Amino acid sequence: MATITATAQKASPPGILANRAVRKLLILAAAAAILVPLAHAQWSSGTWPAAFTVDVSEPLGKASDWIIDNRDGHPLFLYFFGHVSNAVVLSVRAVYLALLAVGWAGVTAVGALVAWRVAGVKLALGTAAAFLACGLLGMWVPTMQTLALMVVAVLASVVAGALLGLAAGLSDRMDRVLRPVLDTMQVLPAFAYLLPVVLVFGIGVPAAVLATVVYAAPPMARLTALGLRGADKEVLEAVESLGTTARQRLLTARIPLARRELLLGLNQTIMMALSMAVIASVIGAGGLGDRVYQALASVDVGAALAAGIPIVLLAVVLDRVTGAAGERLVDDAPAAPAQWAYALAAAVAVAVAGRLAGLLEWPEAWEANIAEPVNRAVDWMTAHLYSGVPVVGGTADWAGRFTTWVLDPLRDGLQWLPWWSVLLIVAALAWLIGTWRTALTAVLALAAIGVLGVWKPSLDTLSQVLAAVAVTLVIGFATGIAAARSDRFERWLRPVLDVFQTMPQFVYLIPVVALFGVGRAPAVAAAVVYALPAVVRITAQGLRQVDPAALESARSLGATSGQQLRQVQLPLARPALLLAVNQGVVLVLAVVIIGGLVGGGALGYQVVFGLAQGDLATGLVAGAAIVCLGLMLDRVTQPTGRRTAKGA
Repeated sequence: MATITATAQKASPPGILANRAVRKLLILAAAAAILVPLAHAQWSSGTWPAAFTVDVSEPLGKASDWIIDNRDGHPLFLYFFGHVSNAVVLSVRAVYLALLAVGWAGVTAVGALVAWRVAGVKLALGTAAAFLACGLLGMWVPTMQTLALMVVAVLASVVAGALLGLAAGLSDRMDRVLRPVLDTMQVLPAFAYLLPVVLVFGIGVPAAVLATVVYAAPPMARLTALGLRGADKEVLEAVESLGTTARQRLLTARIPLARRELLLGLNQTIMMALSMAVIASVIGAGGLGDRVYQALASVDVGAALAAGIPIVLLAVVLDRVTGAAGERLVDDAPAAPAQWAYALAAAVAVAVAGRLAGLLEWPEAWEANIAEPVNRAVDWMTAHLYSGVPVVGGTADWAGRFTTWVLDPLRDGLQWLPWWSVLLIVAALAWLIGTWRTALTAVLALAAIGVLGVWKPSLDTLSQVLAAVAVTLVIGFATGIAAARSDRFERWLRPVLDVFQTMPQFVYLIPVVALFGVGRAPAVAAAVVYALPAVVRITAQGLRQVDPAALESARSLGATSGQQLRQVQLPLARPALLLAVNQGVVLVLAVVIIGGLVGGGALGYQVVFGLAQGDLATGLVAGAAIVCLGLMLDRVTQPTGRRTAKGA
């Protein structure tokens, strides 16, 4: 035994080489010393070689032309896609007409009564106030259009996601197949979902609904599978010992035990569906998103805000009601059927009374026009804050300096680097933080961008993402640390984060256009504001979950508050901080792409241009590049437990 131990000690790397990260760095240094001179001798130019580029515009153009030419006559479209499109249109129209038939009084009453039964009086009053505010802003009809699209999209997303999650939760093989698909879909920006459905279904409601379903179904599928796989083994064994069939075990044990995850999946699906339904206004979804889009196109901040407020209210109400309903259904007994019957009867009575009283359409006399005062305020801000402010300068000056001092050098530096050096840097980062499989995936994703011929625009987008992530992490980590160390500050900050976290991506473009105009800096600012709540929340939660015994030991040794933070809390919260970085990157990329609507340029502009001009080849190539960029950034910033456990 002593001989074996001595041999093992002799075989282990000595000293500093025992550290896996150090060994990886030495291997990378040796590889760089060999590969860099060879690559520089072969490809000294920084641009992606034309020989390595594949022109997919022509085949994509031909495929697009074939689909457009055969959309009205090919059996695939007539007997499958055509029926799907008609079913979507009829469903959305039926829900929309039902909402209009109930009238504003009936819809408000039904919403308030449902919120009361599942979430309590406080949220019922908030729900009623939110619906009334939509009418007061003159957005009742667009709100009903968005709500009708939401109802159909959420139902389809929940059914599709639950079926996929059921398959993944009951079958190991299906789980292995679906996991990488869901991982990839989770990091894709919302804009990337618009292009394929537009190619098949054209501009309109069917494309918007189906894009929303594809975007919103993965959370339901993932959480359903997680809930089914995480069911208590002892309970399942007890049920099985009673001689139940597989179907009985599913219905009586697995699904009830996974109720919390299922309700969380429903909540996440609703929020993502609302976000996507607003973004889908670019392809003809109509409703509130279309009002925001049209107002942003004409830089009418007042009209955009008038449509944006109902979106925020709808998001907050849906999030609060579904979240409270989930907690109540898990923790308490569900309401008796008689209570639901009474609530339904009261809602029907209010709706009938409103119809008899002629309260179907929201009265124009009750509408408040906030567009004009908001635009006057914007004009005042433009005149007094946009530029020329003594000492600090104006918002336009800040945007210009940020573009000149940060965005331009970062973009020019990335585009100046030889393409192979960018691949090597990405491979090194991905391998250091994960495994060689992680590095291979990241490099292949980045190389695919060059093969598609959009290397420079992709690096432009990457520069915006890196700048926005840096600002987000600095502010987010500082705020998260403050929230973790102060209960009062955390209580004050929580409702602010809740509101910001439920706002759809489109809404963030409104204030930055008012303050900064159009350009790359406003797109970065919107991305920072959108990603900040998630980074702050994850950071604060990670620091608060540090083992109290470790902090007590540090205090007993005389460590100051700063030393406890630097030497105990931050190292122990490293997984949460890495998750915050990953989420910040993914969320920033989503809004930087949408920033193409406000002058962000690069890949976002190409997607918007392709959608607006019907140039699907340009849009699809840019969309594929966005997918690859998101996949690369996710792999570089997220070392999962499986990757870190394997090492390599």
